[in-house]
Amino acid sequence: MTKISAPNTIDGCGCPEGQQAAGAISRRTLLAGAGALGALGAVAGVIGPGAATQYAFAGTEYSGDTIVVISLRGGFDGLSAVAPVGDPEYFKARPGIAIPKSRAIPLDTMFGLHPALAPLKPLYDKGSLAAVHAVGQVNPTRSHFMAMEDMENAAPGSNLRSGWIDRMIGLDTTAPMFSAAAVGSSSAPSSMMGPSPELALRGIDKFTLSGADNPTEVARWSKALTALHDGAPGLVAGPAAATLGALGTTIGLKAAGYTPASGAVYPAGELGDSLRDVARLVKAGVGLRAATVDVGNWDMHSGLGSSDSGWMFKQLTELGQALAAFHADLGTAMGRVTVVTLSEFGRRVAENASGGLDHGHGNVCLLMGGGVVGGKIYGNWPGLAKENLVAGDLAGTTDYRTILAEILEKRAKLATGTVFPSLGAERLGAFRPV
Repeated sequence: MTKISAPNTIDGCGCPEGQQAAGAISRRTLLAGAGALGALGAVAGVIGPGAATQYAFAGTEYSGDTIVVISLRGGFDGLSAVAPVGDPEYFKARPGIAIPKSRAIPLDTMFGLHPALAPLKPLYDKGSLAAVHAVGQVNPTRSHFMAMEDMENAAPGSNLRSGWIDRMIGLDTTAPMFSAAAVGSSSAPSSMMGPSPELALRGIDKFTLSGADNPTEVARWSKALTALHDGAPGLVAGPAAATLGALGTTIGLKAAGYTPASGAVYPAGELGDSLRDVARLVKAGVGLRAATVDVGNWDMHSGLGSSDSGWMFKQLTELGQALAAFHADLGTAMGRVTVVTLSEFGRRVAENASGGLDHGHGNVCLLMGGGVVGGKIYGNWPGLAKENLVAGDLAGTTDYRTILAEILEKRAKLATGTVFPSLGAERLGAFRPV
């Protein structure tokens, strides 16, 4: 695979923009669980003028996987999560923070899993989990904002301004509102930027509208707003109808309650809550084709910690527990769900003087699901010897779009030429066809 070029050093090693990233990653609020009638107007700019005013939540016929994208915001260090303990240069570059070989959970002769991700090892062993290492972007940058936007646009060299998930959903012009959802946030990522119908909700139980918290009230609001918008263009009427339709669905889910299956225990916190809600939507059959979940706090310029304590250990513990719980909760339904983790960039190979890592390039992606050909590390590992690095970073030898394209082609049965324009035909073979 082609090695990807060196990152553009936009913002240096200091990271003031990283401190702002959590609040400014998404610039487009859609259907938000805001608890106010103003939520109706929030979707006006994203449901296009030709949008219908009704949405069938069972969706049009779709036999592909639900694709769950977990965005690890802030620059995830793949060299800690899936550590190259078979590469002696790894320990030379990180004398204080490398994962000791004795502590790493062996995956193959080169790589070991961070001990905090131990709940994922059984999934790897049974073939439901894999990883792709040395993943990068074609035009890398060390700017959080630019890297996030480029990754979620996923159309380098083109004039497209929509997001790749929006283009994916747009392949079906009758896709319902619940086709794509940003779960755990009141705003959607730029991967959903565009004309296709999409939903953002902080949580199923938090998705409310003042005065419409039960089916009777939703019916009253629907009657009133239908009359109010009689004859209005879809650009105006669509958001109101879509919001009320979504509320009708979530009210039903709230009334039914939810207990995770198979004894699954999600960790406390936003990630566990969000994945539990994604599981609820999958099981409810609302027509979900793509879901996004954001996980922040990976920008570890200092105090990364050790293999058994500290910042990285805490973050990975939550991630591992949440993914394992999601897998257990879905059970056989996991056969039609594919999870992929993405991050805007990796970290530098060498640790800095503060026991942390500055912005880098090459990274790891985790893959989980019934269609994953698991128990394997994919990608072309370039090695960490100085001559193999790109400006001090792990080289990106696999374009992340290659992974996404294979998921869409094999697990969603979609053509990807318009979703990922100008992407080559090379694939990793990491997924079984549906």
